[in-house]
Amino acid sequence: MENQEQVQRFENNDDYNSAYSFFLYGIRSPVTRDYYLRRLRIFFNYIKLLPDETMEKRCNYFAVYARNNPNLVFRNIIEFLQFQRERVERKEIVSATLKNFLKPLKLFCEMSDIPIPWKKITRGLPKVKRYADDRAPTFEEIKKICDYPDRRMRAIVCTMSSSGIRLGAWDYLQWRHIIPIENNVKIIAAKIVVYAGTEDDYFLEK
Repeated sequence: MENQEQVQRFENNDDYNSAYSFFLYGIRSPVTRDYYLRRLRIFFNYIKLLPDETMEKRCNYFAVYARNNPNLVFRNIIEFLQFQRERVERKEIVSATLKNFLKPLKLFCEMSDIPIPWKKITRGLPKVKRYADDRAPTFEEIKKICDYPDRRMRAIVCTMSSSGIRLGAWDYLQWRHIIPIENNVKIIAAKIVVYAGTEDDYFLEK
């Protein structure tokens, strides 16, 4: 998709160093930021965009390249989503995952003023089911997992099954974020501060 001469030419563009920072600015949650960057990296890898460079450089280059070649980038996005749609048809991923590949691409292009006809793109995407095929684990299943020899597993499983926190919440959870609730000097529950220190923080009482 690119050559060294193009990269050097784009690096001299006044807007070259802004796309990556604008993209991050458009994402409020650190958890979402990491998630979007992973999805965007998969797209860049698919189109073989500067595979040996940092994400910042890949983002900055792609923004300038896309502004100069919007029709080509439109086809790149269509081909990438078609590839993911075929994975949905093979039941390798679900349709909701395909939608999640679109979100970071759309945000990046919007923050970088890249003119992409998103209505044409979304028209070909499969509908997302309003419910999941999974279910809550039974008490017996939870007990079986807790029988695993590593005692840390029991604490993780019990915390997640009783509070409903997501896997990404563990990146921010510290011991001080678990606050005991007492009644007559007896601990009867606990308050958990989830995503502490971010704009998305909230607390649960269990």
